[in-house]
Amino acid sequence: MIEKHIVLEDIDPVIFYGVGNGHLQMIRSLFPKLRIMARDNVIRVLGDEEQMAAFEESTEKLRAHVLRFNSLGDEDILDIIKGKRTRDDVPDGVVCYSMSGRPIKARTPNQQQLIEAYNKNDMIFAVGPAGTGKTYLSIALAVKALKDKTAKKIILSRPAVEAGEKLGFLPGDMKEKIDPYLQPLYDALEDMLPQVKLQDMMEKHIIQIAPLAFMRGRTLSDAVVILDEAQNTTPAQIRMFLTRMGWNTKMIITGDMTQIDLPHSQKSGLIEALHILNNVEGIGIVNLDRGDIVRHKLVTRIVNAYEEFDKEYKNNESINKDRL
Repeated sequence: MIEKHIVLEDIDPVIFYGVGNGHLQMIRSLFPKLRIMARDNVIRVLGDEEQMAAFEESTEKLRAHVLRFNSLGDEDILDIIKGKRTRDDVPDGVVCYSMSGRPIKARTPNQQQLIEAYNKNDMIFAVGPAGTGKTYLSIALAVKALKDKTAKKIILSRPAVEAGEKLGFLPGDMKEKIDPYLQPLYDALEDMLPQVKLQDMMEKHIIQIAPLAFMRGRTLSDAVVILDEAQNTTPAQIRMFLTRMGWNTKMIITGDMTQIDLPHSQKSGLIEALHILNNVEGIGIVNLDRGDIVRHKLVTRIVNAYEEFDKEYKNNESINKDRL
C-alpha cells in the first residue's frame, strides 16, 4: 500500500469536490481500491499502486478541465476517468469561460478585431462608448494568458479621477478611498476566477490592481497590463504608463472619449497618445462604436440620444459664434 498527496493548483476545490462533496463521492466509487480523503486543496490517497497511477492521471485531467471551463459535471467525471473524449477542444473564438461556465468570446466584428489585435501586437488601444465590452474582454484575454502561463501576472490600473464626487470626502484609508474606482475591474475578475483563487492571487501579487499614480518608477515584465478609463489620464500620466512596458509584456489601454472627467482646461492623454502613436509598428488601435454595445438595449438608446444631443449642441454653438 502506498500513500500520495495531490495538490489541486490554480482551481477552486469546491468546484472539483462538488456540492456536498458529490463529485468526490463519485470519484471514490470509481476507484474502489483507494482510500481518498480531501482537505482544502490537498487530496490524500492510500491504496493499490496500479490504481493510484490511474487516479493521478485522471485527477490531473479533471483539474485541467476545471481550470479551463470553471465547471465540472458528473458526465465530465465519468468521461474523463473512463478515457472518453470530453469538450477538451475549446470552440473557435472562445477566450475563456465565466464562473457559470458561459463561454466568453467576441460578440461583434469589432470585438473580434480587438482579440486579433491583441494576438498580433504587444500594445493595443481599445476605444469606444460604454457597454462595448472593452474592459471585460481585455480582462478575459489577461486571464487566459495567466491560465495558459504565457504571462506570470496581471496588472490592472485606472486613473483615480472623480466624476462629480470628491475623493477626499470618501471614508477610510487610501486603499478604501481608491477601491470604489477599481470596482469594475474586481467585478470582471470575479466573473472569471473563483473567489478563493482570486483572493490568493491578489495576496501573492499575481494579480495587482492599483491606481495609475502607483505605476511611476516600475518596469512591468512578464505580464498583461491593462489601463482602464484612459481618457481620464493627462498626457504626462499616459506617457509615464506606456513607458513602464518591460519584456514579454502586453499592454491594453481602454477608453471612452464621450466620458472625459478631466477639467475642461486639461487635455486628455488618450487623445494625444492616439494621435502620436497612430502609425507606430507593434501598436494596434481598435475603435468600437455603438453597434458593439452588448449591455441592456437601453444603453444603446441612451448612447444614441446623447450623441444626437452633442451634435445638436455643437451645431447651435457654431451658429451662435457665426452670429457674433
